[in-house]
Amino acid sequence: MSARRREAVRTEIARAATALFAEKGVAATTGEDIAREIGISSRTLWRYFPSKEGCVRPLLTSGLEAMAGWLRTWPHGTGLTAHLGAQDALHDERLAPGPIDALIRMTRTEPGIRAVWMDVHREAEEVFAAILAERSGRPADDLAVRVHAAALNAALRLGAEHRALGGGDADYAASVREALRPLEDGLPLLRG
Repeated sequence: MSARRREAVRTEIARAATALFAEKGVAATTGEDIAREIGISSRTLWRYFPSKEGCVRPLLTSGLEAMAGWLRTWPHGTGLTAHLGAQDALHDERLAPGPIDALIRMTRTEPGIRAVWMDVHREAEEVFAAILAERSGRPADDLAVRVHAAALNAALRLGAEHRALGGGDADYAASVREALRPLEDGLPLLRG
């Protein structure tokens, strides 16, 4: 099976799992239910994912993968929010409201989904640190690089949660810009 086809199947499983979780709840949904929904065997499903909650991973990683791509093209001398706005990056279809927002809302009540969400962000932080290290000429394990990667990651997570939980503008771009602003302002609340 080609890598493209494998990713398409993973995404199809993620969408089906998300719809079933939203309809029936995570506890009431089985791996067999998810597999049946898209016409595969449960054995095939478990080859793709180790747990039913893990089935949603492709949807939760899509926005972070997009952000990593935009970070790689970020020119020196340009602020991150300016770069994202110039690229119209935050209007990417992978960030559109819908299943991802439903999953983020589930993180408040479903520990298994919350664990996947946090794990996805932990992995993204490593990717962001590598990109920022290359950009700055510092090692990826440099404390300043790690702090910047963690702050960026937290801002992106909180921006996504803010939008999904209805805490503000329904537009993801506005939520991310609002979340990134304190980073670009030098974290004024920490100045004393």
